Amino acid sequence: MSEPIETKRKRLYMRSIRRGIKEMDLILMAFSDAHLEKMDETALGLYDKLLSENDHDLYQWVSGQVQEPDIYRELMDQIRAGAVGVTKP
Repeated sequence: MSEPIETKRKRLYMRSIRRGIKEMDLILMAFSDAHLEKMDETALGLYDKLLSENDHDLYQWVSGQVQEPDIYRELMDQIRAGAVGVTKP
């Protein structure tokens, strides 16, 4: 049975704001607030997959310390665009 899109958005929002690293909570909360409502099923599926990644990896990708996998490149570019000032002191 398929999850209704609004239920998926709410679930992804909660997963975005309750991470293991506070910086990722802030970064992904801002991204979710700005983008979740506009994302289609395919984009939500990719974001769901991204949220399954380790927080330390996500933070390194957002901050540019490590290159993210190709599958996430466009999504991470969007996340980084909203994270300006959050990842830098």
